[in-house]
Amino acid sequence: MGKILWTIIIILIVLWLLGLVLKIGGGLIHALLIIAGIIFVIQLVTGKRSL
Repeated sequence: MGKILWTIIIILIVLWLLGLVLKIGGGLIHALLIIAGIIFVIQLVTGKRSL
């Protein structure tokens, strides 16, 4: 599950940066990035993070 989460986070960051540069994608990419960040922080705090 950890590798899938990292993959999703990386993809969302790339899409988010593209959205900022090209002014496309708007709210959906930002919302997904925030959700991925929240999930990452929850895993980090609860100690269920595996490298």
